[in-house]
Amino acid sequence: MLYGYPQCPFCARVLHAIESLGLEIPLRDTLRNVDHRNAVVEATGRGTVPVLRIDAGDGRAEWLPESTEIVRYLVSRFRDR
Repeated sequence: MLYGYPQCPFCARVLHAIESLGLEIPLRDTLRNVDHRNAVVEATGRGTVPVLRIDAGDGRAEWLPESTEIVRYLVSRFRDR
């Protein structure tokens, strides 16, 4: 899941990468839903977005902040899919 909002230019960068790679990653709008914003703050200690939540198969979650890091992760993992 991607936490952020469409008007955020850094989120837009990630959303463009998601679209270019043909991925379906749901956007959790942190402007319209306080629970989504609180989840980001609880997980990362700050409210800045975008943040990608990566769910591991064993129930753990990894929270990846920073648009450039998220795009790098997505491209390296899904480019040749």
